[in-house]
Amino acid sequence: MTKRTILISGASSGFGALTARELAQAGHVVYAGMRETAGRNAKQVEAARAFAAENKVDLRCIELDVVKDESVRQAVDAILNETGGIDVLVHNAGHMTLGPAEAFTPEQCADIYDVNVLGTQRLNRAVLPGMRARRSGLVVWVSSSSARGGVPPLLGPYFAAKAAMDSLAVAYAGELARWGVETCIVVPGVYTSGTNHFAHAALPADQAVAEEYAAGPYKGVAEQCRRELEALIPPGADAKDVARTIAAVVDAPRGARPFRTHMDPANDGCAIVNAMADRMREELLRRIGLADLLQAQK
Repeated sequence: MTKRTILISGASSGFGALTARELAQAGHVVYAGMRETAGRNAKQVEAARAFAAENKVDLRCIELDVVKDESVRQAVDAILNETGGIDVLVHNAGHMTLGPAEAFTPEQCADIYDVNVLGTQRLNRAVLPGMRARRSGLVVWVSSSSARGGVPPLLGPYFAAKAAMDSLAVAYAGELARWGVETCIVVPGVYTSGTNHFAHAALPADQAVAEEYAAGPYKGVAEQCRRELEALIPPGADAKDVARTIAAVVDAPRGARPFRTHMDPANDGCAIVNAMADRMREELLRRIGLADLLQAQK
């Protein structure tokens, strides 16, 4: 196993925290990026430190707010000063919404897009120059089955942002290949336990419109979606499976890593749609003489 320096965004809880621990236990130097390390996430920082001490692993928490340029720059600079380079960047930070799309203000939608999409762009612009200079590196994007699978109602702004992030990941894959930087997209489905997605979901600011939906023809739809989605998930589904999958991707040999991996306990069809979309991408690149962009150059 090659020891790597890894930065994970949104690692205070859920997939991010689980992945940070999984990768640290695999022997890597892991930086768990999170906001407010001295404030609301202080307990998460202490929990990570306790985990690192108990398991004798190298798990370090670092202040990282993906919507702030200065926070991203300071975090990346600190890691570079301590380690000399970032080998793996895991885009995990995200924010869910819950409510009718119409009830979210444009400003709220912009905020959701800022976290889920522009946050990845800020991190890429800070980390990729070093990877390109070394002609090596791995970028892992934590997408969502909602980007292309069956789409339940009342999660629209979040779904739109994750679809945009997924499209950006695909575009980056081709543009980084000749620099020797690999791209992997991990696609979790619905997990109603083990994450804080629903608990921390943004609610619509326009409560008047939200109430019209809740009291009108969509009365009870939110509760029905949650109930029925939970019923679709097999009893053994575990959010840790996402962390284990990311760790397996990181530890796979260079050149053998899968472009896209799904973990979809509800089987919402995303894997089928993505398989076709990814196949069309491969065929088009071959037809225009750019098949080499399908795999990072060694």
